[in-house]
Amino acid sequence: MSDQVGASRTADMSRREFLQSSSVAAGAAVASSILPQALAQGTGRKRPNIVFFYTEGQRADALSLAGNPILKTPQQDRIGREGVYFNNSFCINALCAPARAATFTGLYSHTSGALDNKTQEPLPADIPIFTDLLHEAGYDVAMVGKAHAPNGMRERYWDYYFGFNAPATDYYSPHVFEGRNGVMGDEKIYRGTNRNEFPDNPEMDWTGVYADDLFTDRALDWLKEGHDRPFCLLLWLQAPHAPFFRPRRHLDLYDGVPIPKPATFDDDFKGYPGKPRCFADANNKIGTTTSGDCARSVEELVKDYYAGLVAVDENIGRVMSHLESSGQLDDTVVLHSSDHGFFLGEWRSFDKRFMHEPSLRTPTMIRYPRLFRAGTKVDEMILNLDFAPTLLELAGAGVPESMQGKSLVKLAQGKETAWRQDWLYEYFEYPGAEQVRPHRGVRTARYKYIHYYVAPEEFELYDLQSDPGERTNLIGNPEYATLRKQLTDRLDQLRKETGDHTRNVVS
Repeated sequence: MSDQVGASRTADMSRREFLQSSSVAAGAAVASSILPQALAQGTGRKRPNIVFFYTEGQRADALSLAGNPILKTPQQDRIGREGVYFNNSFCINALCAPARAATFTGLYSHTSGALDNKTQEPLPADIPIFTDLLHEAGYDVAMVGKAHAPNGMRERYWDYYFGFNAPATDYYSPHVFEGRNGVMGDEKIYRGTNRNEFPDNPEMDWTGVYADDLFTDRALDWLKEGHDRPFCLLLWLQAPHAPFFRPRRHLDLYDGVPIPKPATFDDDFKGYPGKPRCFADANNKIGTTTSGDCARSVEELVKDYYAGLVAVDENIGRVMSHLESSGQLDDTVVLHSSDHGFFLGEWRSFDKRFMHEPSLRTPTMIRYPRLFRAGTKVDEMILNLDFAPTLLELAGAGVPESMQGKSLVKLAQGKETAWRQDWLYEYFEYPGAEQVRPHRGVRTARYKYIHYYVAPEEFELYDLQSDPGERTNLIGNPEYATLRKQLTDRLDQLRKETGDHTRNVVS
């Protein structure tokens, strides 16, 4: 038996033992929610509809609400202004498929088995996803856009499904599976006139259809069908994923706008001071990486990335306008977040994967005026693991006891008395795209410790209070030896707490 196969089997056994011991299997007991009790006491409040906007690789500062001086995102800003804005939101594995699986399940990658982008097998049936539980609780559920979790979740029940399972589909000829009422159709390629591209010239002969506009069209069509039951719509948009195509209407956006070069962009000329060799040698460098996801310059990358997010903002605005005009907005939980962040030239890097702030920080906000006060800001650290239990609680549905995330409801209301002080990060895909070595780490409010566990082992340690840009690696500084030992022990403890008893796994 090879080490890799052995590690995979060990991981699978560990996952099943953890699930069985914590009663997450189908039919298991679920924790009670405060909302069914409130409804039973005659508050008169209906169960809310849910709209979950999930963007692709949108870093936390890629919002005008976050102070971005170039990018304007008025529709996303509105959600944060009129709801709760989480200042410290993170993903537990900065890669598309495992991040999305964590969002669906509320489970760590090592628990669900969704380690990487290579995984194509459906999640085991004994792992519920939150939309399954919402459907059982009486919700109509729809998935539209980029699913990109194991098997695209096509084996699960959907009242409507219009999605794809890949890092990206062709922006102008998207390949999409469509299904209704639990029956999935075959994959189709969509081409044709885009009714949003040329609103002033409906006769324009345009042979392409921009993927995210098409997804939003279908999401709106489903919403407009009307629903006797509360609904949950996942509109998970593709932009700005590589190869960073823009909609036709924005091909000249940002022409002539100067793009500042990150302070660490030229650190390669200095030998990447403080960074381990595995960071320096990863194949994610602007201008010299020649993969299909490559970026040729900071200016090109940033402008295309921002233009994609402007299109995202417009499509979010279309859905918000429909909810408002139909009188449903204030009765709808609107959650906005992203699967992971993205490097935009820091250390001359693009892509994600690494446990550095541009890669793992995400924007998160929730608008629901029936429960949450507008303009609320939350500084505690939240994770994408928290979304599933949050939506289940807001819907008055049961939350499986062993979902490893925690509902954000009380935190958003200022009623949470105990919250996480640190958390576990993990990355497994190796060898693979960008050649980022597997690593784990622990992040506290102040410190970050990273362990690259595949030989030759390497480490990073940062004081984020004095060094938010992660430029001074303290791992060899004797003054921080005690802190290093504490964080090493805490990393081991977090692995045990989350059921990660595997060896050093690569995918």
